[in-house]
Amino acid sequence: MTSKETKVRQESRSAAKDYLKKAADNYDQMLLAFNAENWNAAATLAVQCAISSADAVCVHHSGVRSISQDHFDVCELVSLVNLDGSEEKAKQLRKVIARKNMVQYESRSARQSDANEMVKLTTRFYQWVLENIR
Repeated sequence: MTSKETKVRQESRSAAKDYLKKAADNYDQMLLAFNAENWNAAATLAVQCAISSADAVCVHHSGVRSISQDHFDVCELVSLVNLDGSEEKAKQLRKVIARKNMVQYESRSARQSDANEMVKLTTRFYQWVLENIR
């Protein structure tokens, strides 16, 4: 464990399916937005898909999810999940979350390259979650 304690909430492992449903909805809409060249929406939905996917895998395998105001804390939880590749997937998740402020709070619009990278990383993370929950 790190020196910083991550705020978590205990959840029934059965709730993982609810977080996975949110992730799936965001994933589908992310792809539609990306294919429609709506880079802002695609990038925003990538962030939402990644966070819901992280919640799903953490709840499914550990029975907890992050309730921290710092979205990077969920990366720590993912890295602690006892699954092959969890540390690498936590790094991918961190890259998506690192762009959250740019996408959701800054005045500049997401570029095609931003959306492309976020969709690629989110797809890899989401697919890993699917493989490890179903």
